[in-house]
Amino acid sequence: MPESPDRRFDLIAFDWDGTLFDSTAIIVRCIQSAVVDVGGARPGDREAAWVIGLGLAEALARVAPDVAPDRYVELGARYRFHYTRHQDDLVLFEGVLEMLDALRGRGHRLAVATGKSRKGLNAALASTALQGRFDGSRTADETAGKPHPRMLFELMEAHGVSAERTLMIGDTTHDLQMARNAGCASVGVSYGAHAPDAFNALGPLFVAHSVSGLRDWLAENA
Repeated sequence: MPESPDRRFDLIAFDWDGTLFDSTAIIVRCIQSAVVDVGGARPGDREAAWVIGLGLAEALARVAPDVAPDRYVELGARYRFHYTRHQDDLVLFEGVLEMLDALRGRGHRLAVATGKSRKGLNAALASTALQGRFDGSRTADETAGKPHPRMLFELMEAHGVSAERTLMIGDTTHDLQMARNAGCASVGVSYGAHAPDAFNALGPLFVAHSVSGLRDWLAENA
């Protein structure tokens, strides 16, 4: 992909849950219900929210330290059961579609880098009229989970874009650490899973407090 002097970033990668999709509260409840279903102690809201963005197996193992490893398969199945029941309740944050269309109109390549499974992401893309708005995506089950940088490395290679011309946007420290590990710039959003007080140590260029704030920053700086 040729670089453009009119753009600072040619490739912009977005996290999914809590960044584009208003799903944090429901995911927290599904994690809590799954842990209780297999006999574990119900994790608090903060503990459940912290693991959002990690691959499912790693997230559930971290949030349920009192659950025996031989029950992790059942734990994952219970999470998927609860999540599927609420999948139709999930929506994009207001203004996301307009923001994505504006970025595409300025020639940016757009991608998704998420801890979701490929099956889960494909279902979400199909159900929210987002098909065709992204040029690529990577999920935790087909590459390495966050904060390992492999997702971003693969997206950059696929589109012929350098780390210096790539921006990662996410709502968790996992996202920002992945960007740092890949040598990319990052932007945090404060309206998702993690409180933004931990973001500064990871050097984001900006922390957006709303989709409209993110859209405006990208229009001026990306």
